[in-house]
Amino acid sequence: MKQEGSRSAAYTVECEDYVHVVEFNPFESGTADSLIAYGGNNFVVVGACRFLEEDTDLKEIQYNTLRTFQHGIRVDAIAWSPETKLDALPPQIRFCTAAADRKLRLFTSDLQAKNEFQIFEGHSDYINDLVFAPKEGQEIASVSDDHTCRVWDLDGNLRACFVLRSPGMSVGWHPEDVFKLMVAEKNGTIRFYDLVTQQAILSLTTDQTPLMSAHWCLKNTFRVGAVAGNDWFIWNITRSSYPLEKRPVHADRARLFRWSRVNEDLFATTGYPGKMTSQLLVHHLGHPQPILIGSAPVGSGLTWHRTLPLCAMGGDHKLFFWVTEM
Repeated sequence: MKQEGSRSAAYTVECEDYVHVVEFNPFESGTADSLIAYGGNNFVVVGACRFLEEDTDLKEIQYNTLRTFQHGIRVDAIAWSPETKLDALPPQIRFCTAAADRKLRLFTSDLQAKNEFQIFEGHSDYINDLVFAPKEGQEIASVSDDHTCRVWDLDGNLRACFVLRSPGMSVGWHPEDVFKLMVAEKNGTIRFYDLVTQQAILSLTTDQTPLMSAHWCLKNTFRVGAVAGNDWFIWNITRSSYPLEKRPVHADRARLFRWSRVNEDLFATTGYPGKMTSQLLVHHLGHPQPILIGSAPVGSGLTWHRTLPLCAMGGDHKLFFWVTEM
């Protein structure tokens, strides 16, 4: 693979802990700054950042920690709630985490005196991904190595449970149709469920395993992407259950796949750490080669900014940010 596009991160932020997962808030939160959360070995940090691409008066990235939430155990996944609003009175931050103890934790804070969390128990193995219902944020879906996808209400009650044929690796909610849920399994199958009938309504398949990550394109919900083995895969769900396109991407196996939130042709993938660095590749469907190659020391996590072609990874006591052209 050509390395001419190899590029250092445009911005970095020092962190108090190793970063296992990082997530930009994908929802409008009523503030000019972008909210970002990262999870370490013992806590979750919520911060606000602004970039030169948003404010030309800045000389460098502007980052402020809003609150550090004690977690007590390694954070493996974070999902933001659409109920997070900083322009409300009082302001509200809400997010959910998956942890190494197989439990979900729902955090709610007004960034002042009110800091609460609830624990949801039910999964019997490692939780790989979770997501809030994108409209009202009143439900959370999670997938696990225990071969289930579970849908919870905000009190921790189980609303639905889908039995899978292999570990659940990724889960996504349709941005408009609140009754459609995407679940990707390690065996290479991606199924779409109707939450009313609790039945599978569509499935996609790879010819390769293990599928490690899949993502529904929110700019064009006919598109789904995934990484399995060393390759990335793209489907158009209106045309075929088999991928329209696939390409080899990471020599040491691919780890994560994420679509950009601002361009339906733009997506990023990461590989597994090799020689103490993790590779980030940014792809555009109109280009045969990656348009950006980056790396982070033992990097983990992958997330796109809500309104910019900018993605972030975590790593050893740092956040790394790359900006790409549209």
